[in-house]
Amino acid sequence: MTEHERVGVVLLNTGTTSAPKPAETREYLREFLSDPRVLDIPAWKRWLILNLFILPKRSISSAEAYAAIWTDDGSPLLVITRQLKAGLEERLPNATVEIGMRYGEPSIPAALDRVIDAEVDRIIAAPLFPQYSSAANGSVLEAVYKNLAERWNVPPLSVLPPFYADPGFLDAWTKVAGSALADFGPDHVLLSYHGLPERHVQKSDPTGQHCLSKEDCCAQPVSANRNCYRAQCVWTSQWLAERLGLAADGYTTSFQSRLGSDPWIQPETDQVVPGLAKKGVKRLAVICPAFTADCLETIEEIGMRGKEDFIAAGGEDFL
Repeated sequence: MTEHERVGVVLLNTGTTSAPKPAETREYLREFLSDPRVLDIPAWKRWLILNLFILPKRSISSAEAYAAIWTDDGSPLLVITRQLKAGLEERLPNATVEIGMRYGEPSIPAALDRVIDAEVDRIIAAPLFPQYSSAANGSVLEAVYKNLAERWNVPPLSVLPPFYADPGFLDAWTKVAGSALADFGPDHVLLSYHGLPERHVQKSDPTGQHCLSKEDCCAQPVSANRNCYRAQCVWTSQWLAERLGLAADGYTTSFQSRLGSDPWIQPETDQVVPGLAKKGVKRLAVICPAFTADCLETIEEIGMRGKEDFIAAGGEDFL
């Protein structure tokens, strides 16, 4: 940014239900799971699965989970993203900063309207996902591109790339996690990332022959896995482990939030957590480096259900 340049920054995330109730949660889930980048199956099949199997039960259970984490100011994801917005506005006085959620409110079209109305010189689209996936980064950027393409005056646009390897991101996580781990003294550290169906990872491989073809496919960066979500998560874990001084056998990488019966990337967090307790781990710390704001997946899925599973399997303390 130059001294006199006016920039519009749009913070992009998946979104949240507007209220922790079945009706509102049902509408949010309907929009989310109707996205062909999320549920990448034929439209007719997606409609049937969504309306006959997912929404009737998931709307109720998800609403209950949201109710368990809801704050006086609303959904933690939106509350924390608003705090990020305020912090950026303070650091970037020449910028107009807005929030655009892919599903629900505040919406991406509304955010783009506001930055364009502010007569910015250019727009920075900032997906708040450290590691790339078509279901997250690809979906929010598609929404941005489509909206701007429909305008007569199309503003200059730049995009924040995946930042899993950015020293600032890694240093920030090291600062947050380092002091917490030092105080807690865990026997083991679990780095849990949002999961994806295996086919999503395989579709990111232009060769169609590398990703998930062998056990160590994520070990080294190669051209075939440059857009592989699982590989970027594995590398994030390795770099954070180095910064935190974790031994190779002192941490595990896993993937959470599975939906449906299709194969998802392994290992799965809800299996790893009780498994570690059964192996003798008494004090487990969990870090979630795929999330830039606490949300349902971190507070409820890990902090509540994960803790219950760990204690039930013989663990003693959980952070």
